[in-house]
Amino acid sequence: MSSETFAPWLEWLDTQQTMMLEQTIALASINSGTLHAEGVNRVADALIELARGLGGVVERLPVAPYVSVNTQGVKQESVLGDAVRITKRPDAPLQVFFCGHMDTVFPKDSAFQTVTWLDDNTINGPGVADLKGGLLVMLKAIEAFERSPWADQIGWQILFNPDEEIGSPSSAALIAEAASKVDVGMIYEPCMPDGNLAGARKGSGNFTLVVNGKAAHAGREHHLGRNAIRAVSDFVSALDDLNGQRDGVTINPGFIQGGGAVNIVPDLCTMRFNIRLERTEDESWCTQHIDALLHQLNSRDGIHAELHGGFGRKPKQLTPANTQLFEWLKACGNALGMSLSWHPTGGCCDGNNLAAAGIPNIDTLGVQGGNIHSDQEYMFVNSLSERAKLSALLLMKLATEDTRWLTTTKISTTKTSTTGDKPCC
Repeated sequence: MSSETFAPWLEWLDTQQTMMLEQTIALASINSGTLHAEGVNRVADALIELARGLGGVVERLPVAPYVSVNTQGVKQESVLGDAVRITKRPDAPLQVFFCGHMDTVFPKDSAFQTVTWLDDNTINGPGVADLKGGLLVMLKAIEAFERSPWADQIGWQILFNPDEEIGSPSSAALIAEAASKVDVGMIYEPCMPDGNLAGARKGSGNFTLVVNGKAAHAGREHHLGRNAIRAVSDFVSALDDLNGQRDGVTINPGFIQGGGAVNIVPDLCTMRFNIRLERTEDESWCTQHIDALLHQLNSRDGIHAELHGGFGRKPKQLTPANTQLFEWLKACGNALGMSLSWHPTGGCCDGNNLAAAGIPNIDTLGVQGGNIHSDQEYMFVNSLSERAKLSALLLMKLATEDTRWLTTTKISTTKTSTTGDKPCC
């Protein structure tokens, strides 16, 4: 079918622009830093109300607490907000998974709490691009599709998750469960500032090293102490030297804390680091070298080192089905006057998790904006209806065209009719 066939349902989205903007500002005005569970749940309440007209089955799903290691080397649990899942037509010929996160990187006590206008088409505010605006793009695109005569050809599941900004540790199982039932994924991270899309993505791992030494008086008995800061410093130096030794792998020591009074040999030091990689097989190379460095530390007299964490997200490598999906979206963009392309990025998101399960997906279907994760975050207001049209047109194309390539070129063992446990991504 030609794009003109779908025009009436796309044009309806123009009438929704003002409402989309108002609701984006309302959601961004709710602080939903990941560890502010009450705020995340307020966003969940608002989204459930906004999605009421879609007619799906709504589930509110508590997720496991977030387990982290504090600067004292002690594991601690933090309560997270609930996830929300909405499902409709699970027996339709084609199944689509929609995903967008409710949390932001701005904690409850952040100074960045309000939305302001920068110019006639730009607002600045916490999460306006990442990802509050994207949530409205998703919901309105689905609503436009549901108004069309082709809605019965697609069943869908929406997941609003509460923990993407910390790597989706507690919602990853929900994404994996969805992957066992769907054919394609649409995720609403913001597109690039120039309007283009993220293609292949690096994988990521987060680690915390806790080193215990032995305290001693720095003057009288310095020789009896075992300096934990020195041990960590040697580890960091050797770890950073791994950069450049394997293509596509970057290692970033990003945090270190230890010691106290300078007349005491420090007996505790904690450091955190992140690894990004392009290929799944890079994980074993990194693990081998880190294990060797850890062994060297633990071989020192009076030093005990323990490593926590791991690789939480696999690299997203583009399959033939994923490339075809991008081509379809590009064609939809052309029909709407958008010139779209996709590019590899070192960032990662829930699209990594879905791709690891073999599901082709586009994960930057949200609004156009930039400076995310900073108090300079902005969103172009007109991108709300523009990007909703893009998603709605893709849905109508998927509903009316031959999409057998989605299931014949992806990993054949991924989709199953069962609801049994599936390994977490």
